[in-house]
Amino acid sequence: MASSNAPNACWPSRPFPPDADVAWEKGHHRLDRRRLKRVTVSPEEIGLCGCWQVLAVRRERVELGRKAGPPSDVIGYYATSLEAVQLSDAALLQAIRDHWSAIENGAHHRRDVSFGEDASGVSQRGAAQVLACLRNLALGVYELASERGQTRAPSAKSRCRQMTFIAALTELRR
Repeated sequence: MASSNAPNACWPSRPFPPDADVAWEKGHHRLDRRRLKRVTVSPEEIGLCGCWQVLAVRRERVELGRKAGPPSDVIGYYATSLEAVQLSDAALLQAIRDHWSAIENGAHHRRDVSFGEDASGVSQRGAAQVLACLRNLALGVYELASERGQTRAPSAKSRCRQMTFIAALTELRR
């Protein structure tokens, strides 16, 4: 995701789609509404190689139930190599959602379930990055072993309990 310091010259004064044009979606004990504003650019004018659009996605969220708190209204900025004619606004919003869903439900979820990443008390940036790399390496070694039929461990967590550094190194060299 790009910085929120997107040049103002890129954003015409046209507003996000009006409230009446965008439906609320209900799920995960909350209401969500997303709106897209996009600007066609060239890589030269934006200074990003391969960038053909700059997007702003306004995400409004209202938590329901016991966790209900104040509503949130956040704007995220994106740059894409897709040309404007390639995807409709709805398809582009879905592509952004799918991207983040894959991250959250893919690698992040696996690292958190296997290694308790969210509960980690490490606060130094460098140390946190090293631990994230080691967790990714451990998951990669497990996936390689699973693909090759070299483990019957049901999860990366149980495989890591059996693994030594030398054994992991040997598996990586194959």
